[in-house]
Amino acid sequence: MTTIKDVAKHAGVSVATVSRVINATGYVHEDTRRKVEDAVKELNYTPNEVARSLYKRKSRLIGLLLPDITNPYFPQLARGVEDRMQESGFRLIFGNSDESKEKEKDYIQTFIQNNVVGLISSTNDPDSSAYTSLDLPVVFLDRIASDRPSVYADGREGGRLAAQALMERGSKRITILQGPQHIRTAQDRFRGAAELLEDQAIDYHVVRTESFAFADAEKWARQLFDQHPETDGVIASNDIVATAVLHEAIRLGKKVPDDVQVIGFDDIPLSSLLSPALSTIRQPAYDMGRAAAELLIALVEGTPVVNRTIQMPVAFVERDTTHKKR
Repeated sequence: MTTIKDVAKHAGVSVATVSRVINATGYVHEDTRRKVEDAVKELNYTPNEVARSLYKRKSRLIGLLLPDITNPYFPQLARGVEDRMQESGFRLIFGNSDESKEKEKDYIQTFIQNNVVGLISSTNDPDSSAYTSLDLPVVFLDRIASDRPSVYADGREGGRLAAQALMERGSKRITILQGPQHIRTAQDRFRGAAELLEDQAIDYHVVRTESFAFADAEKWARQLFDQHPETDGVIASNDIVATAVLHEAIRLGKKVPDDVQVIGFDDIPLSSLLSPALSTIRQPAYDMGRAAAELLIALVEGTPVVNRTIQMPVAFVERDTTHKKR
């Protein structure tokens, strides 16, 4: 790996001169500057961003903390964040908490040690003291925190749309897979669906789940059909769980959507590739990521912010795990 000393030796100048050129501090003769710039290009030298931020006392580093990188929904959020940050010259340090509070705290400390100027978090405990004690801007993404900047989708409307879609397509015995109780956005989805079904006097069952993870989805799907085999419509907590429900229904010899209709939540890329393709509630993940980045940049740069809480719309995406609307 090329160091600043290698660049200085190649250009025939001191390390201090190379540092002045890279950091745009102090006077350097134009010929000398050109030698240093040529050496940087020829050696493909990349300055250490953390070291530069400490030297200049101004960082361009942002921390991004996600709960489960194996869930395809979260990379969509991350891509939106990264693209917008790149446009403004910021760089990301990424952490994956695996839904662990200890890992979450460890990553927050790592971000602080690396001199980040802001943090975007999609993890499961936004009201934790690990965040309230931070002396830097924090934006929560796909999560809602008390009195803190947040970007999230309208989960309650998503739940209503899913319930409405099943009712309009003939389902009478609906089961809702309720997402983790400690995640407010998951409970918003559940409440939206439950409220609409109750308003229409339609009985429904509930299977409570504790995570959105791949590893647990199969368990929830088996539990659903073991406890409620008569179910003819399922509102899943996310697309991963919906995929497990689809596979379990087929394993049991049920026809989808004739015997049971299934609706997911998120609209991850995999959803359209399943057979049958998954009907779902689309969250605008990429746009949410960009909006969170935009909000954090404004907070870091001290720009006035009108809306510190941004709720984005959702939509029902009709595919093949539901009937066509009657």
